[in-house]
Amino acid sequence: MSIVKSVRHDRRLAEIMIGAPAGQPEFSEWARLLGGDGAAIPFLRYLPERLGPLGARVETALRGRLGEAPSFVAFEGYDTVAVLAEVLRSHGADRARIAEAWPRVAVEGTRGQIRFSRMPGISVRQWAWTPIQVVDRDPAEPDRFRILHAG
Repeated sequence: MSIVKSVRHDRRLAEIMIGAPAGQPEFSEWARLLGGDGAAIPFLRYLPERLGPLGARVETALRGRLGEAPSFVAFEGYDTVAVLAEVLRSHGADRARIAEAWPRVAVEGTRGQIRFSRMPGISVRQWAWTPIQVVDRDPAEPDRFRILHAG
């Protein structure tokens, strides 16, 4: 946050666009501590444009517990537990059986169907087709997010 404040208040850097790590500006503390300085800073958010039925139910439950809209990190946490529970339920706790299971894992997550694959040049399996948004906080309403790109 000190970098954001420094860049925003240095006139020599007025034309510089800064970005932020995935998710950091999504937390309410970002807006609270930075105010308008925290707006118009693009970052990645791993959410679809619209949540499906499971995502909507989880969002409602999380909003009730948190008192605010959940970040995509909360959905990632839910999805992680759902994937691990399914793998353990279907393949047991044996490490070799779990390792063999990853190519066949298919779990309905809060942000869509989760499947793991290997991408060229990457040696680990990952959810390669997660929904992605590039968003920022609206300078006119820092509590509102603008979707700049979705893919």
